[in-house]
Amino acid sequence: MAVRYVRVDPLVNLFAPTVRAFGNIAIVGPTSSTTATLAEPIAFTNPDDARDAVPGELSTALALAFSQTPGPTLVYGVPVAAENPDLAAALDAVGTLNVQFVVLSNTFVNEANNVEDGPIHLLSQHVSSVSNTGPDGMERMGVAMLEKGEHDPTVILANERMVYIAHNSDQDAAVAVAGTIAGYEPSVSMLLKPVNITSAPFKPADIEELNGAETSKSGPHGLGVNWLTTPALIPGNGVYLGEGYTGSAGTGKKYIDVVRFVDDVSFRLKAQLISSIGNVRITRSGLRALIAQMEAVLTPLLDADVLNSFELVIPVLTLLDKDPAARTATEQQQIHDAEVARLVQVLAALEYAGAVHRISITLKFD
Repeated sequence: MAVRYVRVDPLVNLFAPTVRAFGNIAIVGPTSSTTATLAEPIAFTNPDDARDAVPGELSTALALAFSQTPGPTLVYGVPVAAENPDLAAALDAVGTLNVQFVVLSNTFVNEANNVEDGPIHLLSQHVSSVSNTGPDGMERMGVAMLEKGEHDPTVILANERMVYIAHNSDQDAAVAVAGTIAGYEPSVSMLLKPVNITSAPFKPADIEELNGAETSKSGPHGLGVNWLTTPALIPGNGVYLGEGYTGSAGTGKKYIDVVRFVDDVSFRLKAQLISSIGNVRITRSGLRALIAQMEAVLTPLLDADVLNSFELVIPVLTLLDKDPAARTATEQQQIHDAEVARLVQVLAALEYAGAVHRISITLKFD
């Protein structure tokens, strides 16, 4: 046997970060089934299974969500009673699901449903509560529709985690739009994305009431409500989303893709860094490794033009990089505090590359 002066036994223990789904939906609705357990979510990957398991309004809603192109790959149906449904219990069950959109089937945004403990109020409260105080990765948005033909934006409950739809359809516009959004990557703008639904277009005056007045020099105005439209400039006679607003009524995160992207990139960073917990040390080399892991998440987004730029700063690393003899007593204490508390603060600044929503052209003829 040959003599080996240097022996290497490679051990491979590669770490693969968890990938977050971005288009799972939970639909709460009544069913005529006598066997389905109320408020118990059922996962579906095709509408045919839903027709047998939860016939009635819920299966119709599930089929409409799946009919979108692109559409969701996983939809949970949450059955409730047709009379006096316990929506609070159903939403509690949804709170444990890995979903990004929640819809109450065939439920309208109006004064009666907006009151405290009303369906829309419960939905708005649910998406905010679970997103802000729930477990990591459970962030979500709610989708709701105005009554058919309604074009008054003041009826909504302002919430950047809600998506509101104005329509002229006899179908469930909220379910259809939720299915549409679920089919796209989080950073994709929802403006002019096709919705597989029948809905007559609004009059220009109605859209102005929904959206607010815009001029040739202004960007999108927005009052927190989207609408379904059939643009004459797009071939065919399809129905499209007229905008991609959240229900923030012009404040906070104004666009759906912004909320979804923040949720997505936050999850990616957490999933990437979880392996560092308990392993990376508060040293110059350890914290540089931490930055390298974050760059591994953000650089592909930069290359894909989702981000224009990003900057990562670890204040304690800046102090560690200084000559120990040049550190002040305060700086030395900050390093000591970080080591004792075992807490590292990271400042990340991301410049998001928003999609074009308006183009203003000036034609000058001489």
